[in-house]
Amino acid sequence: MSEPAIPSNALLNYPFLLLTYMVCADQQIHSEEAKGLHGLARQTRMSSCTLEEMEKILSQHDDRLSIEAIAQKIPVHEQIEVMRQILAVAYVDGFCAPVERELVERIAGLWRISSTEIELLLEAAEGFAHQHKLVSHEQETCFGTRFLKDSETVLSHELLNQLATIAPHDSRFHQEQLQHETLFAGAEYDRAIEMCSRIAKEDYQFAETTFKSTSATLKILGQNLVQMSKSTRNKSQHKGQASSANEVAQQLDATIKALTSEIIANLEEIRQTLHAKQRALGDFSIAFMGKTKAGKSTLHAIIAGEGWDAIGVGKQRTTRCNRVYTWKKIRIIDTPGIGAPGGQTDEEIAKTVIDEADVICYVVTNDSIQETEFGFLKVLKDKTKPLMVLLNLKQNLRDTKRLEYFLKNPDKLFAMEGNSGIGGHIERIRRYAKEHYANDYFSIIPVMLLAAQMSRESEHQNRKDELFQVSRLQPFLDIIRLSLVEHGTIRRSQTLLGSTVGAIDLPHKWITHQLQIYKTLNETLKSKRKSLQDDIQKVRKDTSNSLRQKIKQVFQSVLQAIPSFAEEHWESNEIIMRLGWERKLQSIQFEEHLKTAYQEVMQDFDKEVQSALEEIGRELQFIAQLAGGDFTFKQQDSFHERLLFRIGGGILSVAAVFLMFTPLAPIGIVLGVLGGIASLVTGFFKSRDQKRREAVQKISVALSSQIEKYQQTTLQNAEAALSQHCRDVTVAVDQYFEELIQGLSGMTNQLEKAEKQLQQSSDYLNRAYAKRILDWCLEQTEPLTETVIDRAIVQVERDFGRSMVIHAKTDLPLKKSQDQIRAVLQEDIAIYLTQLVSKS
Repeated sequence: MSEPAIPSNALLNYPFLLLTYMVCADQQIHSEEAKGLHGLARQTRMSSCTLEEMEKILSQHDDRLSIEAIAQKIPVHEQIEVMRQILAVAYVDGFCAPVERELVERIAGLWRISSTEIELLLEAAEGFAHQHKLVSHEQETCFGTRFLKDSETVLSHELLNQLATIAPHDSRFHQEQLQHETLFAGAEYDRAIEMCSRIAKEDYQFAETTFKSTSATLKILGQNLVQMSKSTRNKSQHKGQASSANEVAQQLDATIKALTSEIIANLEEIRQTLHAKQRALGDFSIAFMGKTKAGKSTLHAIIAGEGWDAIGVGKQRTTRCNRVYTWKKIRIIDTPGIGAPGGQTDEEIAKTVIDEADVICYVVTNDSIQETEFGFLKVLKDKTKPLMVLLNLKQNLRDTKRLEYFLKNPDKLFAMEGNSGIGGHIERIRRYAKEHYANDYFSIIPVMLLAAQMSRESEHQNRKDELFQVSRLQPFLDIIRLSLVEHGTIRRSQTLLGSTVGAIDLPHKWITHQLQIYKTLNETLKSKRKSLQDDIQKVRKDTSNSLRQKIKQVFQSVLQAIPSFAEEHWESNEIIMRLGWERKLQSIQFEEHLKTAYQEVMQDFDKEVQSALEEIGRELQFIAQLAGGDFTFKQQDSFHERLLFRIGGGILSVAAVFLMFTPLAPIGIVLGVLGGIASLVTGFFKSRDQKRREAVQKISVALSSQIEKYQQTTLQNAEAALSQHCRDVTVAVDQYFEELIQGLSGMTNQLEKAEKQLQQSSDYLNRAYAKRILDWCLEQTEPLTETVIDRAIVQVERDFGRSMVIHAKTDLPLKKSQDQIRAVLQEDIAIYLTQLVSKS
């Protein structure tokens, strides 16, 4: 987009605008962050145009100033000070997210701050943040106070006063009551949230260990593949292996490049997932998702009691960042709309909260239930996220007559049957959702969000209780409370253990898939190498027959020329006869025809070999394409062209060697015989005609005998040359295939090793998750350790996101039925118990 014009009628505070960008760098705007930012703006008396630009940045408005445009306006002598302010905001929660660090590095690049200097600033900020985590509550001082203690600007001084407010988890965080305080209040709730926090900390240790193990496995795989490529290429330095090894290295390089790019993508996915888990570690998170204008922001505002200004009236895509409200360890996240025209970025932003959310509330409306809006549920299922569907019934209650009509008989709008019943809507939701979510264990709760919203408006305060009651929002709030109080611990384990397996399962499945591709290619190469060798021998036999026929045809033309030559030279001397014979051979183009015959046959031979190689290449590509792999049998030039250039490049030299002894034999040696014949004939006293006949006959017989003799020699030499050529081709093909097979075998070995290690990591997490499920079903809680897991869990079989079979050891009966387990975890889970054998 084009850069918007910078207002000239008032001064923009560019450092403040960069701080605004940092606040929403992680694509989440916490309610307290927004309050702190507005407080900072008030205390520093920001201009109206600065406030306007701040709102554009927070709402991700298309017309907002870019980071580049803002950064360029900050003088060089202020840049380090502003960078320290930015870092103070980034580390205010004690942790700098990857996306926040990327923003810091991006600004540093624009200001040409050296990498050494920015690393020193980052290390300093991280050091202060680490100390902040270690101090006791009594000793606690604001991280920003220490980090910005030497700053002199007004913005830095006021920023110090606001950092405690901006920090979402600071101990002095001002706690406001929700509109429905009873939703998250009472001793039962406090015990549940405390237990969730303890469970989460234990579970995160398992998740973090597995993430680190998975990252190490993928990094080692990438390093080993690169090292294997280098090793293969080093063979090209050895005599006799240069061409073959270099070609194999090129093939493997292309494949390894594809593999490593996927590995890097998987590592980044794991890094982002781990950060999301860590960011939400201390809270129970509920995310509202759904299409644009479904009512997510309204629902968020009703529960949080704030954020009404984020609700659009006749607007589209009113939420552009994930907006977060936190109260008593509950995080409520309002996400951008899904499926809006041009809203691909919004959807990607919404996806960023899936990993950290414990429950997803998917909001749909009754005015347009289409299958397309449920495609997003597959993303939720791929991450095994528990789902509840909120059906927001839309009715224009702003119209006074319609409002009165609705309040007289509110049940009519919620009726399941009848022409205006919602039964059809619910049936469609279940059908569409089941197709993408794989099951229909989730709840569907019909509500009237507009009625609930109106109950919070001043003009309807005389009917607020009635409006809230008829909105039927309370049953939904009860389900949320139930999710936390009764199922909170298993929900947290589902987020930190159960769904985390998916971050490993993705690279695990990918590696398993690649492993199958390369195993198939390897076996195919072995098979095709044998069939190609058989084909070469068959072609050699056909080529030999064709070559013999062509050589005989050439010599037949020489034999046919003998009578006329004998008649012309029966009384010539040796010199004239020799010259005459050379002219005769030249006139019938003996040498050219012989050379052409050999070249044509050898060209046909090479075409047949090339055709066989092309067929193998197509088959290998077809196998890879069917498997969805990246293997290609072509690199710059095609495989068969490179191979034939090396093994077939000697065709002309072979033909030249062959011709060295073929054309000169009939000219040189045969003419020596002709000279003896001429001398012998002229020594007799006979009539001229008689001497002519006898001379012609003797010349013809002698030449024919010699030519036939040298025809046999030529055929033998040609056969020997052809055989040697076939052997060269066979050896070259065998060597190339062997090296390629060895290279692919090396790849297979590396993939097998990584696949085994990732399987162990998946098993490690699945067993921990299975233990949490077992404890939940037994209504007990044990500290999660490997010893405890091994004592309770025999085996776990899991088809991630779909089913899970747990073989457990316990003497206690489960206190939850299979149906209850499935309904809560929304996955087909079966638990088989094995009684413990007591030791005598």
